[in-house]
Amino acid sequence: MNRTSVILALFAALTLVVSAPEPATADELVACLSKSDQRAAISSGHAVPLAVAMHSVRSVRTAKRSRGSREVIKARLCREAKGLVYVLTVLSGDGKVTQTSVDATSGKVVDIR
Repeated sequence: MNRTSVILALFAALTLVVSAPEPATADELVACLSKSDQRAAISSGHAVPLAVAMHSVRSVRTAKRSRGSREVIKARLCREAKGLVYVLTVLSGDGKVTQTSVDATSGKVVDIR
């Protein structure tokens, strides 16, 4: 084996190691439901309707966020380790975008980021 072949083999091996995907974090292990699965979860009582979750987001008041207009610009119903959760992307009146998690069984806000 000549020197060029050895260098190319080492380079190829290094490229494979560097480009290997990182393991998924806990936040990435979320599986969102299809539209038909969402309808089934709501009709069976495993999740509240999206309107209930949206009402919770609009009425929540925290120290950092004053009560004002909030518009849900994206909504997903996802299965996490703790159960079904609505993941809502919310645009506030001042233009700030946040991601809010709502427990799909109770309709209560559980996290705002």
